[in-house]
Amino acid sequence: MLKVTITSTAIREMKGVGKTSGKPYHMAFQTGWVHTFERDGNPMPFPEKIELNLDRNEAGDFQLYQPGEYQLHPSSLYVDHNGGLSVAPRLVAVRKG
Repeated sequence: MLKVTITSTAIREMKGVGKTSGKPYHMAFQTGWVHTFERDGNPMPFPEKIELNLDRNEAGDFQLYQPGEYQLHPSSLYVDHNGGLSVAPRLVAVRKG
């Protein structure tokens, strides 16, 4: 499974009104660093920066990831409407020890 490192709880927010729906939206993104692999299976020398679209909890607050090591949860992978494999990252903390 891919390892993701979170180094900060800072978020980037986007607010606006949808052009086609006319409905307001409010999204938040948090930066993570994913440790990927080359096609031959060797790890890349450095992690790559990604943005994670944050979910909301029952109270409507964004659910931030605390700094630490995470891996992709199996529910992150799904088959999209075209039959292709897609990823919507959901992270689970890596247990130490």
